[in-house]
Amino acid sequence: MSLPASPLSPVLYLPHGGGPLPLLGDKAHLNLVDFLTGIAPHLGKPSALLIISAHWEEQQPTVTSGMAPALIYDYYGFPEAAYQISYPALGQPALAEKIRQLLQVAGLDAQLDEQRGFDHGVFVPLKLMYPHASVPCVQLSLIANLEPALHIKIGKALAGLRNENVVILGSGFSFHNPSALMRHSSTAPDARNEEFEAWLAETMTSNEITEAERQKRLIEWEQAPFARYCHPREEHLLPLHVCYGAAGLPARQVFNDCVLNKRTSAYLWPS
Repeated sequence: MSLPASPLSPVLYLPHGGGPLPLLGDKAHLNLVDFLTGIAPHLGKPSALLIISAHWEEQQPTVTSGMAPALIYDYYGFPEAAYQISYPALGQPALAEKIRQLLQVAGLDAQLDEQRGFDHGVFVPLKLMYPHASVPCVQLSLIANLEPALHIKIGKALAGLRNENVVILGSGFSFHNPSALMRHSSTAPDARNEEFEAWLAETMTSNEITEAERQKRLIEWEQAPFARYCHPREEHLLPLHVCYGAAGLPARQVFNDCVLNKRTSAYLWPS
């Protein structure tokens, strides 16, 4: 008698907000904080988390392999409390090595980094999602060439981790124009932001789009309305490509609200 297949672990792409502001009580992040503090139960009880953060790029895919990674306070100009945040999540070297091997099998020359710590794209959202730092974490870099198809390929190579109770998290920001975000005092709707978000929601969630077309749209994302206004540089979007590669199906939009007065979204592929 064959045993029933275990459910696949979820995949989630989320916005991590502006620097440490979600952890500092910033009013423009309250909607995001509410989302992050409430999403963890929808991810089951993972044995580990694999996080792809917008804030780490390398020439080749690189995986944190330390047992107790430090935190990297990769922001400046914030109150002293921002540099005293702690998040003592353990790493998982065996998982890091497995990730490296999966990428190697897919033809991606990956490496381990035992010294690299967790940047704010990791510890800021996770401190809200898993405040007790009880789930081991491994971080995977983006590739510095920022090729969309290559990041989808990375996700496909890692899809098997979903059979092993590893939750894959893409940590970015679906709107990331830093100069526009710094002008967040204006509460007027931003038509360019709204139109890109509508395109992204359709791309990620529509059942009317084939997977071949969805992948094509993500690879050619620069053709979306106001794409380069919303992402002058695409590092905050590409964790979504990795997530899609790992899931390969339409997602559910689980967050669609304003952060720093710009609309941003999160997408979940449930188990």
